[in-house]
Amino acid sequence: MKTTGQACSWHSLVLAMAMALAITSVQAQAGAPESEAELKNFVIQDCGSCHGLKLKGGLGPPLRPADIEALPEAAISAIIREGVPGTAMPPWKALLTDQQIAWISQQLKSGALIAPESDSPRSR
Repeated sequence: MKTTGQACSWHSLVLAMAMALAITSVQAQAGAPESEAELKNFVIQDCGSCHGLKLKGGLGPPLRPADIEALPEAAISAIIREGVPGTAMPPWKALLTDQQIAWISQQLKSGALIAPESDSPRSR
């Protein structure tokens, strides 16, 4: 009987761990951007916190088309998905789908996410 109780406890522990992992995964996906507007905001806010709000660089390198022209979209997607070990660039694969990552990569290459520069003194 003692063995059955230990096996039952072990199975309960494994089940509880699996449920915790599933809940964590769902919570991560729940915060994921869904629309193109949300993705654009994600890039400006989350990526911009390191790469600069105008993507001119900061803690991370600049992400303007001229700065990343040598990188194919697939390479940019891989960097976003997997991160860069040994740097502050985290992997985003737990939050973003492959389609969202591909969209971001395309937008970065085209410059579509960069707000136009204004002539006002505040923007200088």
